[in-house]
Amino acid sequence: MTDGPLTGVKIIEFAALGPGPWCAMMLSDLGAEVLRIDRPSAVGALRTDLGAANGRQPAFVNDRGRRSVAIDLKHPDGVATVMRLIERADVAIEGNRPGVMERLGLGPDVCRVRNPRLVYGRATGWGQEGPLGQTVGHDLNYLAMTGLLATMGPTGGAPSIPLNLLGDYAGGGLLLAMGVVSALLETQRSGCGQVVDAAMVDGIGLIGSVFYGQRQAGLLSLDRGTNALDGGAPFYHVYETSDGGWMAVAAIEAKFFANLLSVLEVPAEIAEQQWDRDRWPSLCEEFAAIFAQRTRSQWEEAFDGAEACVTPVLDLDEAIKAEHATAREAFVPVDGVLQPAPAPRFSRTPGRVQGPAVPAGANTNAALADWGIDLDDLTSLRDSGAIV
Repeated sequence: MTDGPLTGVKIIEFAALGPGPWCAMMLSDLGAEVLRIDRPSAVGALRTDLGAANGRQPAFVNDRGRRSVAIDLKHPDGVATVMRLIERADVAIEGNRPGVMERLGLGPDVCRVRNPRLVYGRATGWGQEGPLGQTVGHDLNYLAMTGLLATMGPTGGAPSIPLNLLGDYAGGGLLLAMGVVSALLETQRSGCGQVVDAAMVDGIGLIGSVFYGQRQAGLLSLDRGTNALDGGAPFYHVYETSDGGWMAVAAIEAKFFANLLSVLEVPAEIAEQQWDRDRWPSLCEEFAAIFAQRTRSQWEEAFDGAEACVTPVLDLDEAIKAEHATAREAFVPVDGVLQPAPAPRFSRTPGRVQGPAVPAGANTNAALADWGIDLDDLTSLRDSGAIV
């Protein structure tokens, strides 16, 4: 199999939650050799953080594709060992609060003295500077502070929570991955590494750039559920079917809206009212009543080939078995767990899953040996408790 586009890149990942592991998974999928450094206390411990599936390690999809070593970062020999690894790495990734890595003696300044070409990626919620830098938080808090959470949800109801997709993954992990790869590209020209500060509030804000613009142009109301893309429009809405299923309608363009009206068998002249916001509430009710007359499968059949931008709302179990996903091999089995395939796709250097998730410390001896720690040193480090 052809190697992925990041083959040859060596990455140290300091174990964390959320954006860091997801970023490391992506980089591993694209060919990088990623070595995760876990705490000794994690060795043999049952995973209880969010995402656990009764302790089944393979279910931690975000941990796939890299080996794990258990090193005590509060032990001087552990820190010295990590520094030896840093010397051989192209990238380091960490996701602690600002200042934590510095207190451990593993901050970017000291690491880059040992390895001037090192790209040091930092994933946080609030960023490395600012009055909220030391404030605790999770995805929902960061999303809330960008103003975007307030735009999501039904009219008169509470803001809707879009899982932790926007902060941890899109605004955090994806932003960090792009930053790391961009910094690596620049290092090829300059020969000098740098620090990548990937803050989730920054990433979420960047993702929402169009909505900040619309608001300042007077095109977006602060009233949830009244705008074109938040469920307020009858042509961008989710409708319940007679069997409790749902159909997603995204007929924004005039030609698609006309096709929607045709399948729903409503008067074609309604097309002239598509952007009449005063008509939106009543049209939503009218369309809802029509969709409630048939089952989801009946509506799927009715819209098949209609070019109206209407699709069924699949649940997670249905999605991984859907015809399109199957045809594209969008989900691949890894150690008995069906999980999303590497993306994006490359024509000449395709990515691949390098292996399943492994328990903390599962590869300490072999991985450290491969990274240049000799047998005598490994024995000494185990005896001192610096590694497990």
